[in-house]
Amino acid sequence: MSKTASGAAPSRRITSIEELETVYGEPSPRSLVKEIDRISEHYRAFIEKAPFVAVATCGPEGLDCSPRGDAPGFVRVVDERTLALPDRRGNNRVDTLRNLIRDPRISLLFLIPGVNETLRINGRAEISIDPELCASFAVEEKLPRSVVVVAVERIYFQCQKALVRARLWDADAQIPRSELPSTGTMLEALSDGDFDGEEYDRRYSEHLKETIY
Repeated sequence: MSKTASGAAPSRRITSIEELETVYGEPSPRSLVKEIDRISEHYRAFIEKAPFVAVATCGPEGLDCSPRGDAPGFVRVVDERTLALPDRRGNNRVDTLRNLIRDPRISLLFLIPGVNETLRINGRAEISIDPELCASFAVEEKLPRSVVVVAVERIYFQCQKALVRARLWDADAQIPRSELPSTGTMLEALSDGDFDGEEYDRRYSEHLKETIY
């Protein structure tokens, strides 16, 4: 049985949609009208300014949510119902792509630094290795190995509350990276010591420059 934050078993769980709606009531009309099935002019402006998107997929092994980032507009609006997202160099786990091959459903959450609204898109995706399409996303003469093409089904923006509560863009809310374990420290611990974490941290800045594209 699941536990509450205090460690005690919950006294009551919500187990039906009817119970859920009793607790939360009806959604506000404005939260429904902002959901549409195409990329409007206003939503397009948001996508083209966004340098970051979280990509959620699902597959037989479970769920995955992966960050994607690049210069604003790196997610291309092909038309009012289609997006194209280049798959830049990463760790080669390709969890997102593995999932999409088995289940095309995809969800995207766009963020823009300094802007507290977020934009959410649900749809279905396929993986393209079309040479011309990949070449159109070249950066520093380096091409993505593939491009995720998304057929948009639902799109809507989220209000400011979550990011305001998190103070995500407030400079005085930022946490120094030194207060957390370094990447090398975590990798060394996860490798049972068979890894030089200090050397990894020392070389990472140069490694990042060499492998970012």
